[in-house]
Amino acid sequence: MGWGWAGRLAGMAKGSVEFVLRPFEGLPGEPDWVALKEVVPAATATARTTAEHGAKDVLVTTILPQAWPALHRSDGVVLLALQTTSSSGDASRDLAAALLEALDVEPGTAIETTGLPDAGPRLQDVLDLSVPFEVTVHDSFSYWLAPDVERTADLEAAIEDADAGIIDTAKVAAVESAYWCRMGAKEFLRWAQPHDEQTVLDGLARLHAKRESGFAGGKFIGYFRSSGLVVPVWELARGTEAEELEEPVAAFAPAFEAALASTEPLDANERRARAGLVARQVTLR
Repeated sequence: MGWGWAGRLAGMAKGSVEFVLRPFEGLPGEPDWVALKEVVPAATATARTTAEHGAKDVLVTTILPQAWPALHRSDGVVLLALQTTSSSGDASRDLAAALLEALDVEPGTAIETTGLPDAGPRLQDVLDLSVPFEVTVHDSFSYWLAPDVERTADLEAAIEDADAGIIDTAKVAAVESAYWCRMGAKEFLRWAQPHDEQTVLDGLARLHAKRESGFAGGKFIGYFRSSGLVVPVWELARGTEAEELEEPVAAFAPAFEAALASTEPLDANERRARAGLVARQVTLR
């Protein structure tokens, strides 16, 4: 049984919220929503609720303490976390439920659990879709705290403990939704794509068959799927820093875009390359 059917059955079993393959579709920066949900350890991004919901600025974040879904910080800032366990088959509905609850509680209150939401508004209904989803990658979770909070020794220690789990990550400015990271002694680029899976696989296969799928001395090693999108992964030449990727990725982008746009049938070599790519895929939530 395919991953989509498994998710649909899970959604049906859990309640009245139907399974949605691409829960962030229609939101500004859909691939960045997926990246912050799956591959970026510490980051924030901008959002704002509609006038109907108070035109309130929202700080979307990767994770909050104790995996809280949301936090109405003491200074009035509302934080919404993406790296939580979804309750239903629609992450957008789950997040909207947590956000609406956070808007209603007093400042200084964490939303510790939201339970299983019924059918209701989704992020696409609650957020102002004209507001860009602008991502800032952090090297510390200190943004969890309001600026006026007294930083006691216990609080500082808690932040330091959380920070110890952050892998080095940086957003590559040359293209949309691409993130460099260092894991142990290796560096990688993970680049979330806005296109459907078949288009991305065909494009990568065209380049891979010509041995043109790598850049900056690195190589394409596979991809994973999450929230209905594809995230290709490149292993980079040992020691490659994030800033060293800007020019090579910018130079690679036009060839990648042309391969994605091509509607020509794959030739025999490209079909073989594509079959190899499919064998390397991993599905995340």
